[in-house]
Amino acid sequence: MTRSHPAVAALVGNPRPGSRTLGAATALARTLAGHLGAGADPAVVDLAAHAPGLHAQPRPADVDAALATVAGADVLVVATPVHKASFTGLLKSFLDLYGPDALAGVVAVPLVVSATPAHTLVGEVHLRPVLVELGATVPTRTLSVLDTDLADLGPAVARWWERAERPLRRALGAPGGSEAPTPASPTASQATRPTAPVLEVVR
Repeated sequence: MTRSHPAVAALVGNPRPGSRTLGAATALARTLAGHLGAGADPAVVDLAAHAPGLHAQPRPADVDAALATVAGADVLVVATPVHKASFTGLLKSFLDLYGPDALAGVVAVPLVVSATPAHTLVGEVHLRPVLVELGATVPTRTLSVLDTDLADLGPAVARWWERAERPLRRALGAPGGSEAPTPASPTASQATRPTAPVLEVVR
C-alpha cells in the first residue's frame, strides 16, 4: 500500500435496493475506515443499482465507474447474502467483468449474511477463491453474521476484529495492532538439546 490513508470501499451483492446487507457492509466499512485511519468516508457500490447494466453492450458509464471504484480500493468489504448455499449471482456477474489479476493490490474482507449457522463457510468455500483468482489478498477470515445480528452488528464486528486486526494491518503494511509476543530465551539445557523438525500447519 502506497497511500498513508487507505481507501476503503464496500461492494454489496444483494439484488434488493436498500437491503440489510447494504447496511451491514456500510457499517463494517466505516468501522474499518476508523480503525485504519482512512482519509475519507468509504465508497459504497450497491449492485442493486447497477444490475440492469451489467450485461448491456456497450457497458454503461455507471458500471465502469463502479468497476474502477472497487479495483481502486485498498480495503474492500465484499458483502453478500447467502443464495442457494453460495454468494449471489449478481455479485458473480459483476466480478466476472474483471480480467485476471484485476483486483491485485486490493485487500478484501468478505462479509456474508445468512439465516442459519449452517452457511457460515460460504465466504471461505465460495467467495474467497473467486477474489483470490482476481488477484485480491484475503488475509482475514470471512465475517459471517446471522440475520439476527443485523439489529446490532457491533458485537459481531468486535469479535471478528480481535482476530482480524493483525493480519489485516500486516497485509496493508500499516502500523499498529497487537504484536506477537517475544519468544523467551532458551535455557542452557534447551540450547544444547537437539530439536526435531517442526511441521508447520498452514490454516
